[in-house]
Amino acid sequence: MVRFCVFWWRSLVFTLQYNPPEFLEQIMVLLAIALAIIWGITNSWQYLILSSSYAIGASISIWVREAIAPTPQTRIAQFLGVILLIYGLYGLMDIAQAQGLTTLAKRFFLSLKFG
Repeated sequence: MVRFCVFWWRSLVFTLQYNPPEFLEQIMVLLAIALAIIWGITNSWQYLILSSSYAIGASISIWVREAIAPTPQTRIAQFLGVILLIYGLYGLMDIAQAQGLTTLAKRFFLSLKFG
């Protein structure tokens, strides 16, 4: 058990020292997953908003990192970024529909267009 903890700690320190953006992306993805699980259990919309925000932030960070310094796993990272963005936008749209904000947004945009 101690060896496992030491290995885990050294891996964490290594990732943090040599690739900080990827470390932050991993933390954001883990938080998004944890908050999505909590939302599934409690069905409280605050957790879904936080989870979606983390997913969108991690997706944009992945795309920017891959655009600046491509890695051998570029396709996998881009695919993960797309999946996270779809999840994040879907979560925010789900909240918007549940709170009745879609009809409010439609009325707002129609008032801008014809007003």
